[in-house]
Amino acid sequence: MNPAAFTLPRPEASEYNPYYGQYIDMVPEGDICDVMETEIRETLALLRSVPADREEFRYAPEKWSLRESVGHVIDVERLFAFRALWFARGGEGELSGMDQIGWARASSAGRRPLADLADEWEALRRANVALFRSFEEADGAKRGVASGFEVTVRALAWMMTGHELHHRKLIREAYLGEGA
Repeated sequence: MNPAAFTLPRPEASEYNPYYGQYIDMVPEGDICDVMETEIRETLALLRSVPADREEFRYAPEKWSLRESVGHVIDVERLFAFRALWFARGGEGELSGMDQIGWARASSAGRRPLADLADEWEALRRANVALFRSFEEADGAKRGVASGFEVTVRALAWMMTGHELHHRKLIREAYLGEGA
């Protein structure tokens, strides 16, 4: 853990693409790394509770299967972590966006057991908590351009966290039919 014992505060709206405000707004107040760690337990409990016959379920014909949705969360988590590392270390140049539909098609997530995807996400999230805890306070305010928008390192932590919360809610409601 970083000996400075600081937290990456909630980003201002000027620190990210306005689209991501919907995700950041879902994140509870507090130390973002603590929130990310709490998500590990909650998300794994949800994923491990999914009946095997729901893993390939699609709530609409054009939507991803539950497995593909978890694969998407993994891809976005990796992408946001890479961007945060790139900007924190002073990487130069604009980083391109991702074609989430193309990435999902190229992924093998739909053919992998959900338990395997859950294990991968857990390992990735633990690594990302360690990454964000490793940053110095000044790193959180560093900026770069990704997908055509300026973004800060701290905003990426909050975006990553909110994105996962969004998909966890979607899994509960659309894939498992639980109440809103």
